Amino acid sequence: MNGPGAASVASEPIIEVVDVVKVYRDGNIRALDGVSLTVARSEFVSITGPSGCGKSTLLNLLAALDQPTSGVVKVNGRDLRQVKDLSRYRREEVGLVFQLHNLLPQLSALANIEIAMPHSRGRSQSRAERARDLLAEMGLASAERRVPAQLSGGERQRVAIARALANDPGILLADEPTGSLDSASVDNFLQLLRRLRAEHGTTIVMVTHDNEVAAAADRTIEMSDGRVVMAHVS
Repeated sequence: MNGPGAASVASEPIIEVVDVVKVYRDGNIRALDGVSLTVARSEFVSITGPSGCGKSTLLNLLAALDQPTSGVVKVNGRDLRQVKDLSRYRREEVGLVFQLHNLLPQLSALANIEIAMPHSRGRSQSRAERARDLLAEMGLASAERRVPAQLSGGERQRVAIARALANDPGILLADEPTGSLDSASVDNFLQLLRRLRAEHGTTIVMVTHDNEVAAAADRTIEMSDGRVVMAHVS
């Protein structure tokens, strides 16, 4: 696929969005207006643009939290409209990271990660071991018993990433993940994303309004008024 949103590297596409339109409120709000783009496997892509440009709507479609009014969204070669068990898709194929973390306040960091793992993964001890490994990878091995209120903003975001990675998803979707972080935590977070891509081959799609944060990705896709207006290699 050519055009402003086409992948810039010669690799198998893991995400394909074709002429997608999303309309709300009986057609009065056109959040997406003919968006087409591809994301290559193991690529790190940022989507940027002003508030209301449609970037978070697009991320919700990739996460199957919503459906397009028209057009096609394919992940791993499958049209998401044809996927019967979308809960399983979100549980096993994509990891979601949000600006406000969405951690359960009464649970420890370890338990917040464990709860994202289905019982089908194995014994509770195995889930705990996986959660501890993820916390260690995030540099939080000593924080497993702390609840979110006892963690800094950067630490909470790292727990949220660990939770998103609990079931080894191939795709990490992040919606304004640095909005609540200080500059040092932002740098650490972006280094972590690059390491995940380099060491695990994780495909990352990150929505951000911050051009400096967007520049950390391999490629930036700029949106305006529900359309892709530009794409460039960082």
